[in-house]
Amino acid sequence: MKPASVSVYLNVGCGRCPLGNTPQCKVHSWSEELLLLRSIMLDSPLTEEVKWGIPCYTFKGKNILTFSALKNECVIGFLKGALIQDKHGLLKPPGPNAHESRVLRFTHTDQICDGKNIIHEYIQEAIKIEESGRKVEPKLISDMAFPEELIHVLKEDVQYKKSFELLSPGKQKGYLFYFSSPKKSETRMSRIEKYRDRILSGKGLHDY
Repeated sequence: MKPASVSVYLNVGCGRCPLGNTPQCKVHSWSEELLLLRSIMLDSPLTEEVKWGIPCYTFKGKNILTFSALKNECVIGFLKGALIQDKHGLLKPPGPNAHESRVLRFTHTDQICDGKNIIHEYIQEAIKIEESGRKVEPKLISDMAFPEELIHVLKEDVQYKKSFELLSPGKQKGYLFYFSSPKKSETRMSRIEKYRDRILSGKGLHDY
C-alpha cells in the first residue's frame, strides 16, 4: 500500500516493493538524509504531497520536485530540471534516456547541509520556470539513438520497418527506450523480436 503522507513514507517506505515496512526497506538506509531534505522542502514555498508513492512538492498545484531513497543514494528530482541553469554543475540525468528531469544525488548528511543554499536556489529557479509556463521541448525521433540490432532488423524486414514508421512518435519513443536499455545485445534483440507482432498491429509498448 502506498503511503498516505510523507511521515508514513519515512516510517514504512514507498510500498512499491515487498520490503516496505521492513528494516530492509531502502528508505531506512537514508533516514537522516531524507529528514534533512524534508526540512529544506518545508522551509520553502512548496506544498508537501505524496505522488507515485514518494514525497512530491508542488507550487500552486504544479509538480516541482520529488525526493526519494535509492539503493546507493538518495535524490532530489526536479521534474523540469533540464531547464534549470545549474551554474554549480550538480544536476544529472536520472538515467540515459531522461529528457526533462534532473536529480541532485546525496550519500551523506554533510552534502545536504553544505548544499542547503544551492538546493533553495534551485527550488526558486524551478518555481520561476513553472510560473513562466516554459516547457522542455520534446525530443525528436530523429535525435534518438536507434540500437544497432533494430537498425539491422528494419533494413532486413520491410514490413517491420513500415509498421514502426507508422507508429505515433510517442509509441516509437517508448519502444526505442525499451529496446535500447539492456546492456546485452542478445537481450536487445530478444525484445525487438518479441514485440514484432505488436508493432505490426500498430500497438504501443503498453497498449492493450
